Amino acid sequence: MFRQALSEIIERTEGATGALIMGMDGIAVERVFLPEGSDANMDVAAAEVTSLVRGALRAGSNTGLGSLEELFISYDRVRILARMFSPEYFVVLALGPEGNLGRGRYELRKAELRLAREFAL
Repeated sequence: MFRQALSEIIERTEGATGALIMGMDGIAVERVFLPEGSDANMDVAAAEVTSLVRGALRAGSNTGLGSLEELFISYDRVRILARMFSPEYFVVLALGPEGNLGRGRYELRKAELRLAREFAL
């Protein structure tokens, strides 16, 4: 089920190289990579993103800005988009530099709704 959801995100988003469901402990629940995503060491990068997500959650709470919904990081070779779908889990999408960020955001929003239901059970 989760693998299929991640595969669909990648298929529908031009330039996507991988997608993961991550826990706040930095461990991937599920992951799907295209060959270029595996070569870019995205598994390790996604684990490192967890600390950034925790920091952004803390900043939102401490400043009264509210709950984190989405986090975007842009590097020379990859863009990383993370979207929360529960207090303990988020989905990460890796895109190449020319990837379709708007479509990626849309697909992650759809996945958020679907995954939130699955993790609530």
